[in-house]
Amino acid sequence: MNTTFLRSDNAIARQILASPKIYSYMDELKRFLDEEAQKRQHFYETVDEQTKAEFINGEIIMHSPVKIEHNSVTVLVSRLLGTYIDEHDLGMIGVEKLFISLTRNDYEPDICFFTKDQADGFDEGQMKFPAPDFIIEVLSPSTEARDRGVKFEDYEAHGVREYWIADPKRKTIEQYKLVRGKYTLVLKSASGTVKSFTVKGFEIPVRAAFYRSDNAQALREIMFQKK
Repeated sequence: MNTTFLRSDNAIARQILASPKIYSYMDELKRFLDEEAQKRQHFYETVDEQTKAEFINGEIIMHSPVKIEHNSVTVLVSRLLGTYIDEHDLGMIGVEKLFISLTRNDYEPDICFFTKDQADGFDEGQMKFPAPDFIIEVLSPSTEARDRGVKFEDYEAHGVREYWIADPKRKTIEQYKLVRGKYTLVLKSASGTVKSFTVKGFEIPVRAAFYRSDNAQALREIMFQKK
């Protein structure tokens, strides 16, 4: 038996294992997961490239058009990260529409990064991708609960080594690092610099994610720095 399932902090699991109704619970859970798998397959068959949608815990989540501040942060950060990765041939990034397919759920992160080793293994025409090394989500009122909730837990569980949450309203970046299977908050700030430990050498001012003048200066430094 997987002993991690019986850890003292897993009270729900321990309660189920102690119940004489455990097999009934298992049958009910199997029926639920079978139905969810059918819904997921239908989602795959009907979703298209023009639709931004995610499959989360058995539900299809349709995304409304983003507000200008959300779009601005996504553009500014992806420009810096994409340029740096291209300059140093480190791998590839996905922006908004790349489809990340995990064990149970499917996401379209705002920004994600795959190492060169990962990216070199992708096929021409591939549309579903495994967990990347690094994900950045930009908060909006309609997505914040998921970005801090189910996505946080799912990215953590699937070994996404670094997770940034960018908040356009507060002009802050939160940086989390995966340590022994759990996310640890490394930084939460509206100033100073944020340095990635997944993308070697990538370091930007926090303000460059939110202000065009700071972003332009950071971009110049990336483009003209020595490799």
